[in-house]
Amino acid sequence: MTKIRTGQSPISLTRLQFSERFKGRFYDPAFEAEHAAIARLEAIAWKAMKEGRKAPITQPAGRSFADPSYEVSVQWLDTHQRLKAAQKRWSDSKSPSRVLLICGSARNDGTCPGEVSKTWRLTGMAQEVVEQAGLRADVLDLSLVTSEYGRNIHPCKGCVSSAMPLCHWPCSCYPNHALDQADDWMAEIYERWVAAHAVIILAPTYWYQSPSPLKLMIDRMVSADGGNPDPTTTHGKHVAEAKRIEQQGWNYPKHLAGRAYGLVVHGDVAGVEVHRRNLGDWLDWMGLIDAGTAAKLDRYIGYFQPYYNSHEALDEDKAVQEEARNVARAVVQAVKQLRTGQLVPPDLRTQPPRAK
Repeated sequence: MTKIRTGQSPISLTRLQFSERFKGRFYDPAFEAEHAAIARLEAIAWKAMKEGRKAPITQPAGRSFADPSYEVSVQWLDTHQRLKAAQKRWSDSKSPSRVLLICGSARNDGTCPGEVSKTWRLTGMAQEVVEQAGLRADVLDLSLVTSEYGRNIHPCKGCVSSAMPLCHWPCSCYPNHALDQADDWMAEIYERWVAAHAVIILAPTYWYQSPSPLKLMIDRMVSADGGNPDPTTTHGKHVAEAKRIEQQGWNYPKHLAGRAYGLVVHGDVAGVEVHRRNLGDWLDWMGLIDAGTAAKLDRYIGYFQPYYNSHEALDEDKAVQEEARNVARAVVQAVKQLRTGQLVPPDLRTQPPRAK
């Protein structure tokens, strides 16, 4: 067994440090009347953190797991069952075709920018095409993490780098009630990915890369690519057990393989080509199928122009609007062909020499 390296874990917060952080969310003077109640809640939260009550409500996993008696978070079990049901709907040839449209911009008019994003408008154009073709469009607006109360995507902790079986599908790192990481959006997002027959990601380019909400989602999707669907095999987060399982052989299951995808990436100065290629490489790696050249778009809107009138630049660029619609059209056709067996990836039966 390989050596488990330790020594980076932070020193525990002192009682005073914890108190300052906990009370920080009640900075508004309107909470002063509830000072005593807040103090009682703080004492409960402190005890939960010290005891490590990550999953305060658990139950035996059940007969379908390797260790039926192992106590698993009821919240994880609920997400697990939802993903199984979503996968069943996805495989049912009689179920409606669904396209998940992901608006990857961090801005909307409900928060500081005070104006919708161009990505949102492009998402609407793609949505119209999907719906006019008779498919169901599911719009996932990631900008809600900046504008909606309690809407968070917590960062990936990198369990996979310790051992792939330690990364559970769906992710079991959250919610973590001991660390006040209860409001994690990914449980819902996983279900929407699983239910989709295709995914279209629309995104602006921020400093040559994906906006923060989109990147957070991408990192948390690692569990869909090789993740362990049975946390009882590692009895939660027991690193040694996970390392032993991978050492003995792991098949790195691709839980989202077989779905089609399209991309609309835009910017105003630089970086769109690399950004689009990175997204495409990621989706290819997970086993999704690109819907052709027309389904992978990177364009500049208002190239090296001011920001204040960038929406007018989009208004005037009829070509990029039509190209965005073409991405959706290509994806619609790919979904129809995939579901009727007319589109079969040429590399379907190849066996990669490197399992990972």
